[in-house]
Amino acid sequence: MFEGYEEVVVDSGGVEIAAWTSRTVGRPPLVLLHGHPQTHLIWHRVASDLAEEFDVVACDLRGYGASGRPPGGEDHAAYSKRVMAADVLAIMRHLGHERFAVAAHDRGARVAARLVLDEPEAVSAALFMDIAPTLFMYENTDRAFAHAYWHWFFLTTPAPMAEQLLEGDPRAYVESVLAGRHAGLVPFPAEILDAYVAALTGPGAAHGMCEDYRAAATIDLEHDRADLAAGHRTDVPLRVLWGRHGIIGRFFEPLEMWGRFATTVSGREVDCGHYIPEEAPAEVLAEIRAHLAG
Repeated sequence: MFEGYEEVVVDSGGVEIAAWTSRTVGRPPLVLLHGHPQTHLIWHRVASDLAEEFDVVACDLRGYGASGRPPGGEDHAAYSKRVMAADVLAIMRHLGHERFAVAAHDRGARVAARLVLDEPEAVSAALFMDIAPTLFMYENTDRAFAHAYWHWFFLTTPAPMAEQLLEGDPRAYVESVLAGRHAGLVPFPAEILDAYVAALTGPGAAHGMCEDYRAAATIDLEHDRADLAAGHRTDVPLRVLWGRHGIIGRFFEPLEMWGRFATTVSGREVDCGHYIPEEAPAEVLAEIRAHLAG
């Protein structure tokens, strides 16, 4: 699924961050960021095709997959999207890329959003999939959204209860989250599903995932509010996709919401559910080629 890719591990502020690179030097650099409860393997349906056109780097976010899981701290700052964006920069600079495009799904798109706001000179263009800004999603939460995205609130409960429950039966958690969306478990081959479960298996395995959500509910909101108060917007062109059968387009206005953080935003609905890279790989390839190749 990632045939020909090479694993690299980079130290980012004392935390090991893992990534897989196609090493197709001389082609436009492209970094891929995954969502929850997944790893870089979310891109398995498009990795080979992308390597024919891009110098691809698929990362495991801190707290996920093969990357490190440091303690979050009382303020959860170790998992702020600002710190996670710095991880991406550390990997890309280690590989010799000072400027690159970003394609990101779900949690990865939150990291990419902080990246284009904090380090716009490093990003040529960005593609966000099935996500709206964290701040606006929390501010517009109602009973229906909280029911659909129950894990947002479960994972933010004080440690260690959420960690203990996830690590007690990681397969039950992973399969319940994935199967609860439009396509069920159909888009996930057995070996991919097993890899997602393995990443949550063992003592301490769930801490980073929980801290990611705790940071999103605290320090990340502070950063977003500060940007809005200062009128800070990015000039990096944003392309936004959302699933027709997902939650984002049903509850939010993603183009309008992202437009509060960016000067140039375009996008459209895709005929799939939440997991766009695994449910609609042809659409993802077309969008990356059209909007990130320049």
